[in-house]
Amino acid sequence: MKLRLSTFAALCGALAVPIGSLVAQRFPGGASLVADPPVRFAAADASHVSLAPLGAVWRGEWLNAFGRPRAVKALYMNAWAFAGNRLWQTVRLIDGTDINSFVIDVKDDTGCLLYHSQVETAREIGASACARIGDVRARLDTLHAHGIYPIARIVVAKDPLLAERKPAWSVKSTEGGVWRDRIGIAWVDAYNDSVWVYAGQLAREAVSLGFAEVQFDYVRFPDEPRSRLETAIFSARVDGETQRAAVRRHIKLLADIVRPMGVPVTFDVFGLTASVTTGDLGIGQVWEDFSDVADVLLPMVYPSHYRGGSFGFPSPNANPYGVVRYALSDALARSRAPNTAQIRPYLQAFTLGRRLPRYTPVEIRDQIQAAKDVGIESWVLWNPRSVYQRAALPPYPSGVGIPEPGTGQE
Repeated sequence: MKLRLSTFAALCGALAVPIGSLVAQRFPGGASLVADPPVRFAAADASHVSLAPLGAVWRGEWLNAFGRPRAVKALYMNAWAFAGNRLWQTVRLIDGTDINSFVIDVKDDTGCLLYHSQVETAREIGASACARIGDVRARLDTLHAHGIYPIARIVVAKDPLLAERKPAWSVKSTEGGVWRDRIGIAWVDAYNDSVWVYAGQLAREAVSLGFAEVQFDYVRFPDEPRSRLETAIFSARVDGETQRAAVRRHIKLLADIVRPMGVPVTFDVFGLTASVTTGDLGIGQVWEDFSDVADVLLPMVYPSHYRGGSFGFPSPNANPYGVVRYALSDALARSRAPNTAQIRPYLQAFTLGRRLPRYTPVEIRDQIQAAKDVGIESWVLWNPRSVYQRAALPPYPSGVGIPEPGTGQE
């Protein structure tokens, strides 16, 4: 029996039954909504968000326990948004839309964590001291109660906190001390095994807390000008190992660490990784190196990030439909081998600086349509501020209702 949690949450409200007592039950065939022992949902959102009527929260997809939706349609949520009132506002916002997932920063590119971690390295460097939230479980319970699939995003190589407080793991400078990129950010050495093990440990902890999927970002070397990189020393590099080989070796390591937890292992990559067929973009990323390791591969196909002339467009930013369609067509063409990763693109839901046009719901929906037109139903909308307009979000399919009992669909 496959049941969507938002449906149960609404039923609980309608029947005045405590949600913990209902979702803890087992059903015919052995299906269960929660693992034993049953965990009661915290009432963290009681004063902020009321469940919409049953018909409004139903989005046409049954979930088996906390299983992955058939098509993940997600919003990125930074740690501050998840920890504050914006969480409740966004949960309200997506009721009645086709959004079913949130990608949440567990470790962002500052090195700080979402919650207080028990991982030894995190405690040593103070990554827990700057945690954004006290009780992550309560907020995850809110997502589960609303049928929202929670994905943990963990930044790997861009971690200035780790680089500065464990300099032995950092990129060094020929001028002495820790190397920094052009805006003064310190990076960890992506040749160093310990950096990746730390990310894997955080991922396992996130899953144990209730995240249903892990997404690794900045799985690469710095994308800096050659003149800047000439001052960088990667002291953990093994003789003869290339950046590409190091990235490939370490994404396999992450998969080995996390996959026994029974959750999908996914990776964010540059959008150009799908289209460039020679070299590794100078950062160690080659599409095929990821596609046979990951469960899901997420190319960041933001039109504003492509140079003029890409795909024949003088201004790629002004052609969101065309850029996304061409980029994803390239990705699909390189993913035809058996057992390759699913493709779930990051789409642009922000305006980059003064570039025109400004990104309105029209440009966002054009990108979603481009993905759909090449056969890709899953995607993530990225706005670094985690601010989204309802008009940009596809509504749940019209005519979709709740299966009647006894129809074989419940």
